[in-house]
Amino acid sequence: MGKHAAVVHLTSQDREVLQRWARTPKTQQRLALRARIVLAAAGGQSNRTIGRALGVDPQTASKWRLRFARLGWMGLQDGPRPGKPPRYTQDTERRVLATLDRSPPEGYTTWNGRLLAEEMGDVSTDYVWRVLRRRGISLQRRRSWCVSTDPEFGRKAADIIGLYLAAPENAVVICVDEKPHIQALERAQGWLKLPNGRALSGFSHEYKRHGTTTLFAALEVATGQLKAGHYKRRRRREFLDFMNEVVAAYPHDTPLHVIVDNLNTHKPKHDRWLARQSNVQFHFTPTHASWLNQVEIWFSILWRAALRGLSVTSPRQVREAIDRFIAAYDATATPFEWRKVIVHPMPLKKTHTDLCK
Repeated sequence: MGKHAAVVHLTSQDREVLQRWARTPKTQQRLALRARIVLAAAGGQSNRTIGRALGVDPQTASKWRLRFARLGWMGLQDGPRPGKPPRYTQDTERRVLATLDRSPPEGYTTWNGRLLAEEMGDVSTDYVWRVLRRRGISLQRRRSWCVSTDPEFGRKAADIIGLYLAAPENAVVICVDEKPHIQALERAQGWLKLPNGRALSGFSHEYKRHGTTTLFAALEVATGQLKAGHYKRRRRREFLDFMNEVVAAYPHDTPLHVIVDNLNTHKPKHDRWLARQSNVQFHFTPTHASWLNQVEIWFSILWRAALRGLSVTSPRQVREAIDRFIAAYDATATPFEWRKVIVHPMPLKKTHTDLCK
C-alpha cells in the first residue's frame, strides 16, 4: 500500500504569497511551478493528479508538498549548492608571495607575472596578477630611502625644527640653498592634430640645449617670502656674494639664523666671512638630511610651476622666467606649515610573505 501524501494546510498569508508567486511574470519559473504544486495539494489533489496537470513527475509533486508541510513557503527556495570547488586557495596565494621573496630566474633582475606563473607551474598568469593587484604590489615600483648617519642627527634636527616652531625673539630665520645647473632647453611646441579631428597642445621630446644657470635662494620662514640670486657657477665666492645681499636686506642688529646644508662651499674650516657677521649664525642640517631645509620645498614648487616644460633659447630667459614666478609667488606667499606629528620608522626589509600575516 502506498504512503499517504503529506497534508497541506495554508494560512491566508501562505495562500497570498503562493498565489503571487504563481501568477507574477517576474517570478522564477521553478519557484512559480512549486507554488502551483502546493496550491493544488492544498486543494486536496493527489500527487498523480498534480503531476498530470502541471506536467511533472508525481515524485516531484510529492517532494515539494512535503517540503512545504515541513518548512512552510520558505522551504520552496533552493538550498545552498556547493558549486565547483575553487581552483586556487589561500595557500596558493601564500606561495605566490613566497616566490616573490626569492631571486628571479637567471638573466632577470625582477619578477613579472609570466615569470611567477612559470616558476610555480600550476597557476595562471592572470591569477598571479590578481593576487598582486589585491595586495597592492607593483613589481615595477622601486622605493628608495636615505638614512642619515650623522651621530648628532637628533641634536641638529631638534635645533632646526625648534627654529621653525619657535624662533628667537626679534630674530629672522632664513633657509638658504642653491639649485645648480638649471638647463635652458629649447623645445618644439605647438598643437598636434589627431586623425579624429581633435587637437592636443604639447611639446616634442626633442630639445636643444643652450647652457645652464645656477639659482641661489633664501626663504624667510616666518613670511614665506623668497629672495633669489642668479649665477653661472656654484662656488664659495658666489655663495658669499649672495649671502652679502641677504644680510644687507635686514638691519645690522637683527639676528639672522641661516639654515644651510653641509655642502663644502657653506662651511670652510676657517670662515672669516662668518666671523665678520656678528648677527649671523649658521645652522647646518644633519648629513643626508637636507630635506629639513624648507627651501627644498620651494624648489619643488618652482620646478612644477615654472621650469617643467619651459622652452627657452638662453640662460637669460630661464632667469627671467624664475624672476617672474618669484614676483607672482611672493604676492601671495605664506609660511609652510609642517603637520607631521608622528614618525613611523620604516623597516629596512619587509618580505612579501609578511603581507599574509
